[in-house]
Formats: sequence, C-alpha cells, structure tokens
Amino acid sequence: MDISYPPEAEAFRAEVKGFLAERLPADWPGIGALDEEAAWEFARRWRELLAGRGYLSIAWPEEYGGRGLSKLHQVVLMEELARAGVPFGLPQDTFGLKMLANTLLRWGTEEQKKHFLPRILSGEDTWCQGYSEPDAGSDLASLTTRADLDKGDGEACGEWVINGQKVWTSGAHHSDWIFVLARTDQAAPKHRGISFLLVPLDQPGVEVRPFRMAGGQMHFNEVFFTGARTRADLVVGGAGNGWTVAQSLLGVERGEEAATNPILFKAELERLLELARTYGRDRDPVIRQRIAWCWSKVEIMRHLGHRILTGWLKGAEPGPESSIAKLYWSEYHLQVTDLAMDIMGMHAQVPTGRPPLRTYRTDDPGAANSSGSWAATYLIARSGTIYAGTSQVQRNILAEKVLGLPREPRPA
Repeated sequence: MDISYPPEAEAFRAEVKGFLAERLPADWPGIGALDEEAAWEFARRWRELLAGRGYLSIAWPEEYGGRGLSKLHQVVLMEELARAGVPFGLPQDTFGLKMLANTLLRWGTEEQKKHFLPRILSGEDTWCQGYSEPDAGSDLASLTTRADLDKGDGEACGEWVINGQKVWTSGAHHSDWIFVLARTDQAAPKHRGISFLLVPLDQPGVEVRPFRMAGGQMHFNEVFFTGARTRADLVVGGAGNGWTVAQSLLGVERGEEAATNPILFKAELERLLELARTYGRDRDPVIRQRIAWCWSKVEIMRHLGHRILTGWLKGAEPGPESSIAKLYWSEYHLQVTDLAMDIMGMHAQVPTGRPPLRTYRTDDPGAANSSGSWAATYLIARSGTIYAGTSQVQRNILAEKVLGLPREPRPA
C-alpha cells in the first residue's frame, strides 16, 4: 500500500510547517498545557491567524472566500495542526466551519451560501447541532421534534413553527444558531419526512438549559422549542430531504478524523509514557505490556485511517469503515484512560473544590488544569462510546452491512 502524498500536497505541508514555525515559539508545549483562560484566549487569537492565511476555508471555492484547494490539502492542514498541538479555531467552529459550511456548499441555495458562509468564516455567527433527542439518539430517524409550515400572508415566504426537544447539544449556550433535524411530514416514512432547518437561538420559544458533566465542565445542553420560528426558505437540501443531508454531514465529520485521530492518540500515548515514568511504573511488566497493547492499537488506527481517507478523498460517502473507526477509537479510549488511572492510583481520585465545581488533581504530565487531567479525560472517554452512534449501533451496522446478518427485530 502506497501511503505517500503527491508532490503538491507535500509542498503545501511545507507551507503549513513554515507558518507554524513562524507563529509558534520553539518551546511551544501545545494548547493542552495552558490553563483554561489562557487556552481560550490563544484559540481566539489563533483563529484570526488561520483566517488571515485562508486556512479556515482552505477547500472552499474562491467565490465564497476560500482558497479553492482540495480535500487532500485540508487533510494535510489538519494533520499538521494536530501535530503542533494547536486547534482549528474555536470549539464551535467544529459545527460552523467544519460541518455546516461544507454541508451548505453541497446542498445550500445560492442565497444561503452568500448569506451564511461569510458570517461563519468571520465568526459573526456561531453554530451548534440539533440532532439527538431523549428518545431518538442513535436511532435518530425516530425523532419527534416537528416543524409545521405557516405560509403567512402577502409576499412573506412563511415560517416553520418548531416544537420539540433536543439533548446533548454541545455548546448551545455559546451559540447564535442551531441546525435542526425536524419532522416536517408526519405521514411520510420516518427517514423521508425529516428536514434540515437553520434556526436562530435568540428568540422567544427557544430555551437552552446547560448541564454539568461528571468532570465539572458545562458543555452539553438541552434545547426546548415551543413555537420557535425560522423562515421557510431556511431549509437545506429541500423539505423532506433532511436525512440525506444529515448523512452527508456525517461524512464531513468523520473524514478528517481518519487523519487526525491517530496523531492525537499517539500524542496522548506519549503523555501516558511520561506519566508511567513519573510514577515509577515504567518498569512494571504488566504496565509495560498494557502500554505496548495501546501502541499497537494506535498503529492499527493509523492504517485504518489511510484506508478511510482513500475513499473519502475520492468523494465516496461514508461506509462501514467509518463505523469500524468510530467503534475502534472509542473503545480504545476506554482502555488507555483506564490504564492512566491505574498508573496514578488514588492520586487521580482526589477531588478538590466544592460541588458542582468538582475538579481533580493535575499532578500528571501535560495537564495545566483540571479539564486536561487524566481523571477528566477518563470521564469524558465514556461518552465517546455513546455520541455519534453508540458502540452497540456501530456493531449492528457492521453485522448487517459487512457480515450480512439479518436485521435485529424491532419492537412491535
């Protein structure tokens, strides 16, 4: 298998490396070594630098503010940012720049592109994702949030009236807009009556309720819609086509991860090695064997990533390989964080502060604050087997699409 990159991609890699060398100090430790306030300020300023070089919109067409380069150039950029320990903008840019912008470029109307893309690029509008519901998480097509068209009077284009609830909505309390999957045709089969709507959050009828995670962070939210409204023309890909649009967004979400996840997990493994040395466990034969197991899994992840990228760069929709990758890295992360906790023993378990602001000791290498500690990572890793499709759902997909087994019986 030839995993080398073509000359034009390597030339761009040299450009990115030069930019990083120019903008980062020689002893740059990575954003994870900064405390939370400093990390946020760095990310804000770093976003401006990336935007100034056209890196935030590297593969967008030039008419929409991009550089008009390929997805391979985008992969190279993300690889080098991951190796350098710097973010791709602010946390909410995952939903705006990475997910929604690329979805609009494929499915949006010309009016939608011209209005929203510049505002996403400038950071004027920040976005979150309204998919999961209390009774429709991994079985997303069972969602019950509904949107009914109020055609209005006169020349107005009308509005969608939205009622329902979303949950696990990352960053909604910091966002201006939400892209929502809602049922717009109650009589259609469940995969066909869904639409992809763009909805402003700052309006009557929308309530955002943050909730605190086990590690003390406030990241997820519940979002309630009670007669919330958005313009009738703010439906992406046409009414009733939301499931297809959502599946293409999933391809955007998982494509780059095939390149960056192995890099990030390798860096985490190197931090784990330093942790073992710090606690004098690096010569323990059982710990050494478990570290070797982790190393082999990261290498397998790297080769699987190359396989996924081969299809993604050719424009293929995500297939069973993406389910393999999701299942693989999320289950692996449980094991490596378990190992970190075993190395640290009771040191990792000592809470400080008062509930609900519970944090943990940070006497592990590379952690400048509680959110970067191994204890917090251990808690967050559990959610990786749930979000973006649970491990059980991924196994069902592989059983049906790869092994050809019959579908699991559905409840009557």
